[in-house]
Amino acid sequence: MNVLVTGAAGYIGSHACKRLLAGGHRVVALDDLSRGHRRALELLDAGESLCIAEGSVGDEPLVTSLLAEHAIDTVMHFAALAYVGESVEQPLRYYTNNVAQGLALLGACDASGVERFVFSSSCATYGDPPEGLVPVPETCPQHPTSPYGWTKLVYEHALLGWSHARALSSRPVAVALLRYFNVAGADSSGVLGEDHDPETHLVPVAIRATREGAAPLSLFGTDYPTHDGTCVRDYVHVEDLVDAHILTMTSIKRGKAVAYNLGVGRGHSVREVIAAVERATGRRVPVVEKRRRPGDAVALYADASKITRELGWKPRYTDIVETVASAARWFEANPRGYDG
Repeated sequence: MNVLVTGAAGYIGSHACKRLLAGGHRVVALDDLSRGHRRALELLDAGESLCIAEGSVGDEPLVTSLLAEHAIDTVMHFAALAYVGESVEQPLRYYTNNVAQGLALLGACDASGVERFVFSSSCATYGDPPEGLVPVPETCPQHPTSPYGWTKLVYEHALLGWSHARALSSRPVAVALLRYFNVAGADSSGVLGEDHDPETHLVPVAIRATREGAAPLSLFGTDYPTHDGTCVRDYVHVEDLVDAHILTMTSIKRGKAVAYNLGVGRGHSVREVIAAVERATGRRVPVVEKRRRPGDAVALYADASKITRELGWKPRYTDIVETVASAARWFEANPRGYDG
């Protein structure tokens, strides 16, 4: 397939490009490089199978040109602003970037006859699941608690409307909404890893805290009603995640719109992740305990049985220590991330 990957220079997008290229697909990697790393794409060294394009998904003429020039039949859409706290402070920026620019992308896809659209959505569309709905199924009511979550849900609805309209016009498309939970790890070859600025994800923050002279890890909340008092989350390995995207891309039929949760299906507490980092690195994670942060759910992990049942996807990385170790290896080899 000829695949346009948006947000291609980001953490998940770059891993997706790598796996797509390994599978024999041709990839156009689009990123505005505001938060991604061009170096991550350059390291793929894929020759003519990879075209790197710098620009915004909201630049409809640019996107239309790329779709036509490379005969794109499939879009894998990762590009988004994705900090929950930042979205609370700057909601209009998030709606402009994640919704308005995303709609421009969709307009170009519609005009160009794109056949498949795989959307990187989020468990943030569920908000705080009702009691008894954890692990979270796809049928869980969607009530986001942040502007970030709302932007993902609004875009889901736009895609469903587009899919319905295209079916009525006898130009059916295949649409997939992939809602995932916490993503961690690095690719097994050691080429790619996770490099955000600022970094907010627990695994890389904990790994960095093990370094000499580094600031301790802030542990927000130790009095939750869990087995050790800390929040519980689902951590899916980034390679498993992108494999699910590619499997969905190649499996969904035109005229269908599907939604799948992606996760390991069980949770790990913050303290368990810290312990996994200490086992993987052989170093202690210094911790400063702080009060709870507003809005943090007690436990949030996926019921991913639907995609297993319908497509046969199962995560290969089910041991949190193994997932953390893959991230730690990349950080050891790249202490300054992609900057050297």
